[in-house]
Amino acid sequence: MGIGIDVLNECTLCPRMCRVDRRTTKGVCTVGYLPKLSNIVLHKGEEPPLSGEKGAAAVFFTGCQMKCIYCQNMGFSQKGVGFEITVEELACAFLKAQQAGATTLDLVTPTPHLPWIIKALDMAKERGFSLPVVYNTSSYERVEVLRETEGYVDIYLADIRYTNNEYGKRYSKVPDYWDVARRAIAEMYRQVGPFDEQRMKGLIIRILVLPNNVSGHEKALEFVAELDKRIPVALMSQYIPHFGAKNDPLIGRKITKQEYESALDKLIELDLDGWMQLDEKERVTTAPLDWRCRF
Repeated sequence: MGIGIDVLNECTLCPRMCRVDRRTTKGVCTVGYLPKLSNIVLHKGEEPPLSGEKGAAAVFFTGCQMKCIYCQNMGFSQKGVGFEITVEELACAFLKAQQAGATTLDLVTPTPHLPWIIKALDMAKERGFSLPVVYNTSSYERVEVLRETEGYVDIYLADIRYTNNEYGKRYSKVPDYWDVARRAIAEMYRQVGPFDEQRMKGLIIRILVLPNNVSGHEKALEFVAELDKRIPVALMSQYIPHFGAKNDPLIGRKITKQEYESALDKLIELDLDGWMQLDEKERVTTAPLDWRCRF
């Protein structure tokens, strides 16, 4: 079980399948060989059961297989901001997050780093690590790779960004987002089923409502309902037109109250449940975590 480090010699971790030798060259994700991250914080802004009392230990990895023009994490997701650490340091950081009282280990955009993450989890578990592991993903994932993570991931926190491949290409620079995401989400569901707070296990779907129905939220909600109506949905309204989205004719503005309420009405109509995530930018949702380890 798991993915060996040698996959990085000809990388096929994500649907980009760029096959570069990451020992010497960065992939499309902008990541080289070693695990690279920008920070680890205690984050209270995730879904309530994931954050708990003290917060989720959000591990913000550098790099991403998507290239969303409005990404709020542009610095480390696309511009490579961050620093490399060893797998031993990563395992130690996971343990320090647990010692700090984190409710979950929230791996944000983990795919380019998967071989090291799995190795670090194995090392941490040998030393008593037991937090539920959250795979926080855009859902632009290879089913074959997800299968290799089975048993390591307790909770899939999976976005549905678009239900139209053309919008995926226009706004995230991937040609086949919806085709790929549907298969990936079905695999996540096969592994863990719908999220159950008692077990702290299962699939949660996130939908960021975009202006002019670019997110295809109605079709996304129908897809979730057909998969399993017990899957909770986090319906988010806090879109801001950052960076390349500022002057776009479709997504160059915030959503309206009516657009969000329309999505919420559809969620209710389909008998789905979950969370509303309104604009929380005024709230302090993160706290520092002393996660650095020295050997």
